[in-house]
Amino acid sequence: MPAVDNTIFSRRRAERFAQLLDEANGARRHHVRSRVDGQLAPLVAVGQRLSVDPPAVEVDQDFRTGLRAMLLATAEREGLGSTPAVASEPTATTARGRLLPAVTARRARARGAILVGIAAGAIAVSGISAASENAVPGDALYGMKRSTERAQLALASSDISRGQLFLDFARTRLGEAAKLRGDRIGYSAVLDDMDADTRQGVRLLTSAAVQRAESGSLDTLNTFVSSQRRAVRGLLDGSTRVDRDRTHRSLLLLDSIRERSDELRAAITCGLPAPTASDALGPAPSACPGDR
Repeated sequence: MPAVDNTIFSRRRAERFAQLLDEANGARRHHVRSRVDGQLAPLVAVGQRLSVDPPAVEVDQDFRTGLRAMLLATAEREGLGSTPAVASEPTATTARGRLLPAVTARRARARGAILVGIAAGAIAVSGISAASENAVPGDALYGMKRSTERAQLALASSDISRGQLFLDFARTRLGEAAKLRGDRIGYSAVLDDMDADTRQGVRLLTSAAVQRAESGSLDTLNTFVSSQRRAVRGLLDGSTRVDRDRTHRSLLLLDSIRERSDELRAAITCGLPAPTASDALGPAPSACPGDR
């Protein structure tokens, strides 16, 4: 879709967009033409396609929730659904039979067009996101894949949710690494990203375990380490010496995480105060009195 400038949804342009949508759906054509018609035409075409041929894309529930919140916020800010303050102008009838001043009706339709544009763009982005799921570093859609991950993190409701997402991303990086074996630079880089995602997730989950003085987050970590370690070891089969050396570094990280998880579990069990020291894996506990 051609680029559209950032002022596309100014009032005048939005009203023109609403006119073009009406015309495209069979309404009477206006003889007046605008200099922005060429820029709006692609959005009108998207609106038409969505109405007759919705994209067959399964949209993630988190994306649906975020999109709904965005649309509701836009509707509230633009005054959609509010009672018009002016009643002396010529009126137009809505689909529900309620009378609106003609100017208000046009503006409401224009604001509705804004929401259609936002929704159309969001749905298009969701389709691209779905198509990017199998992308690896170097592919055209890989940037979109990582941007989608950042959006998921922004929508996460707690540190525990964000920690679990980072571990999911680490699993994703592992899948990418399996496709890049033999590409020494690409393989090493994606394992670096995998380890970075792992550390981020571990730090969030260990901190949550200490703050709550409960081991549920540590159970999540142990499950991740067990499955991830088996999968990482699978990368060693048939790999080059350089790739094996890099893979062993990721295995050592997973071993360190399991050790940290066990130390924190013991500290919580024996009632030690929350550790003040921390490192790349989060809180670093002291040993319980009986273990010294």
